[in-house]
Amino acid sequence: MSSGRHDLAPSFRRRIPPGDDRERRVCDHCGFVDYENPRIIVGSVSIWEDKVLLCRRAIEPRRGHWTLPAGYMELGESPEAGARREAWEEARAMLETECLLGVYGLPHLGQVQLIYRARLLEPTIAPGPESEEVGLFGFDELPEVLAFPSVHWALEHYQETRELEEFAPRTAPAEILEHPLGGL
Repeated sequence: MSSGRHDLAPSFRRRIPPGDDRERRVCDHCGFVDYENPRIIVGSVSIWEDKVLLCRRAIEPRRGHWTLPAGYMELGESPEAGARREAWEEARAMLETECLLGVYGLPHLGQVQLIYRARLLEPTIAPGPESEEVGLFGFDELPEVLAFPSVHWALEHYQETRELEEFAPRTAPAEILEHPLGGL
């Protein structure tokens, strides 16, 4: 005789659920399918008088390297609101998102990154808990060591589109996506 309570604990096994075409985690007791989907990262290339906001990371991965304010989108928020929240959390920066700059699909990381072109509402910035320091940099004075390839792409894409009012969002370079580790 079982205790009953232990019988209710989920037990997942990888298998192809009925009506599907790929292996997934499925509960042995109730058939619930645990879909494992990419995480959404939101961030911004935020500008004040031709200078871009960058944050020196205080956390891993890539602690001590410079990055754009960005992070995981939260449940219940829009991508634009997430980008504004990340700028506040990492740099105490208030900004207005203007348009979607880039959509970087990174299957090797299980991520989709949505990076916005944004305008700082004021130049007042300060490190948040995930940043060692923050700064406004001219494009000719960017730090040499940036945290991730997508930071390079977003900065390049901003410079390509800075004078354009309308454009299609940019994507990751094709050669990066063809490499099994995405060029990392």
